[in-house]
Amino acid sequence: MATTPRRRIAPTSAEVAERAGVSRTTVSFVLNDVRSMNISEATRLKVLDAARELGYEPHAGARSLAGGITGTVAVLIPRSDHLHVDAFLPRLLSAVNDRCHVYGYKVLLEAADDLGKAPGAFMNLARGKRVDGLVIANMRAAERPFVEMLHADGFPVAVPGNGVDAFHTRSGGSDDIVQARLVTQHLLALGHERIAHVAFAAPEFEVVVLRRAGYEQALTGAGIEPDPALVAYADISAHSGYVAVRAMLERRASFTALFAGNDTIAFGAIRALHEAGLRVPHDVAVVGYDDIPLAPFAVPALTTMLTDPIARGHEAVDMLHGQMTGVPYRRQTKPYPTRLVVRESCGAAAAAARAAMAPAAAPVPRSRKSAPSPTALARSKTAVEHPAAPRRRSVATKA
Repeated sequence: MATTPRRRIAPTSAEVAERAGVSRTTVSFVLNDVRSMNISEATRLKVLDAARELGYEPHAGARSLAGGITGTVAVLIPRSDHLHVDAFLPRLLSAVNDRCHVYGYKVLLEAADDLGKAPGAFMNLARGKRVDGLVIANMRAAERPFVEMLHADGFPVAVPGNGVDAFHTRSGGSDDIVQARLVTQHLLALGHERIAHVAFAAPEFEVVVLRRAGYEQALTGAGIEPDPALVAYADISAHSGYVAVRAMLERRASFTALFAGNDTIAFGAIRALHEAGLRVPHDVAVVGYDDIPLAPFAVPALTTMLTDPIARGHEAVDMLHGQMTGVPYRRQTKPYPTRLVVRESCGAAAAAARAAMAPAAAPVPRSRKSAPSPTALARSKTAVEHPAAPRRRSVATKA
């Protein structure tokens, strides 16, 4: 006679307490991360080990009552459809989700446009005590006052991105202005003066404004007046980048290089240039931003600024957890690297090949007394990063 398998009974907090050799109250304090009770680290580890061995998970309702918390972190994105077309955001969200699980937090994904069109609609999430902390991805400038208000009220909030702001709510690292300036300087060093910029979204987003600022700083520093006609705003997707560049070409904007606000926009831009009969990088050099996994597989392989959404997502949650537990976050690793990944689309490799094929200059006789020092020799091997290139003539569309 077949027997019905008995359903496994979930372990209880009493069993955790017995295995750890502590009281149920101590188990409750440890598992709900109540730090004010001054429980020793050794005891905390014993309780956590016992709970893990037994597979014990505290009931969400009981956890909320015990600690006055929900155990939930909300992640706010601008629009849900961004997940359909963006390559950076899903990786950031994956990292946030993974790190939240390390700390035992559940994740609630919300889109700002679903909560309400008015800036700061997310305030209801916090003030309604539906969540314990908030991660805001790709913050709009109009949302900053509300973020500062939440922080002033003591509500945990973190903004993954570059640089640390005055409220220490932004995850640290490299600077969008610096990185955008380096991208533009790279193109200037290759001989380009007419450099277009297609932002990945509208200027309502803080990071869009910062990257344009870096682009314009590089031009101004080279003695070139930024031309507003060479700036366009896309809308996250590759198609929007394609449309933005087509519009530039149709109004006969003249440029020999293009700095795309992210790699997805760069893909759309390359398609628009190809349809216009313009070759990348021979007629127009293209540089993207983010170094997404598809970047090296583009044709030509995409030169792009490296970012690290995984590290940024992890650090945002680490910072948020510090605010939620009252333990200040301390960066354990070096700031994110600022590195331009040079591939084919910018034309640097071709320029280097041309420079290598140029006739070598005749050696200049040198007396023994004028021999270079070891320091000078070392400097000569490392100082030149970009091959010398003539200034490029602007290209609009081909007939």
